Amino acid sequence: MAAAAADAGPELRRSSSIDRIPAEARRILHRLAGELWGADVDPAALVVSQLKGALTNEVFRITWPGGEGDPRKVLVRIYGQGVEVFFDRADEVRTFECMSRHGQGPRLLGRFPQGRVEEFINARTLSAPDLRDPEISGLIARKLREFHELDMPGPKDISLWQRLRRWLEEARSRCSTEEARELRLETLGDEIAELENVLSGVDQRVVFCHNDLQYGNIMIYEETRQVTLIDYEYASFNPIAFDIANHFCEMAADYHSDTPHVMDFTKYPDMDEQRRFLEAYLSSSGENPSDVEVETLLGLIAKYSLTSHLFWGLWGIVSAHVNKNIDFEYKEYARHRFDQYWDTKPRILQACNTTS
Repeated sequence: MAAAAADAGPELRRSSSIDRIPAEARRILHRLAGELWGADVDPAALVVSQLKGALTNEVFRITWPGGEGDPRKVLVRIYGQGVEVFFDRADEVRTFECMSRHGQGPRLLGRFPQGRVEEFINARTLSAPDLRDPEISGLIARKLREFHELDMPGPKDISLWQRLRRWLEEARSRCSTEEARELRLETLGDEIAELENVLSGVDQRVVFCHNDLQYGNIMIYEETRQVTLIDYEYASFNPIAFDIANHFCEMAADYHSDTPHVMDFTKYPDMDEQRRFLEAYLSSSGENPSDVEVETLLGLIAKYSLTSHLFWGLWGIVSAHVNKNIDFEYKEYARHRFDQYWDTKPRILQACNTTS
């Protein structure tokens, strides 16, 4: 143990959180301070602040006082325990780097075995109420359309169904028989198959989707009103309607409340809000969307909201078993998503049968 301490990296002035930063990351931070800001900062005088609201990783803001203007900052992301069951980390890093080349999101500044160091974006992270603000919602819609237009590498196949089945197998393998029965896991394979059947053959555009468009992954530059989307861990090719449905579901969440695992689905956007979002999304290409186009997409979004509940419900169950370093009631969150699935499925699919 003493030998490990001797190799802990540069001697840094400690804040309350510095011990949470791995030695390899500390060495990168010490080097970056000199490379980025030179004599303007003291590399050892860093301050570490943990940012709340992250549900997959631990995220820290690193600040060096000194220099002119704003303090010098970077972001350290420490990967959550066991989260590689959800995505391929190498693919995620490639996506991050590709997004950077497209001028989207932060730059990658350094990597270490447990995480990475990123550029700190001097913009405001959105809050839960921001998603309901008509102006900000329109900005998000137009930014999402821009995101969907990116030319990203890799097969353009829908990942949703394969991912749902893989996560279901992970959940079943980790849950006790009693827990699996309580959460009705034995029925979810049939539910996934039914939804895939309902949505297969429907003419829908497949694009590179964010897949996790919650308010904490959206930032805004107050002066320019420019929006940036961050955190691409779950990004992959999927139907447009899934990405938008997932975003609408996130309007029911507040991860900074006293009960961050509880979603209030009375806050799911009403039809007027949904139409306004879609009109902003579709018209951002310079064309006026037809009523038929909007109504068709609204119907698809309703159905994909069901897949969003299963997606994040299964994520919550697996996370409860593998991710022990994030303080979040994953299992209760999963229960809320599954309950919403069972409550809304009959109405949504009945409406689908009525209009088809």
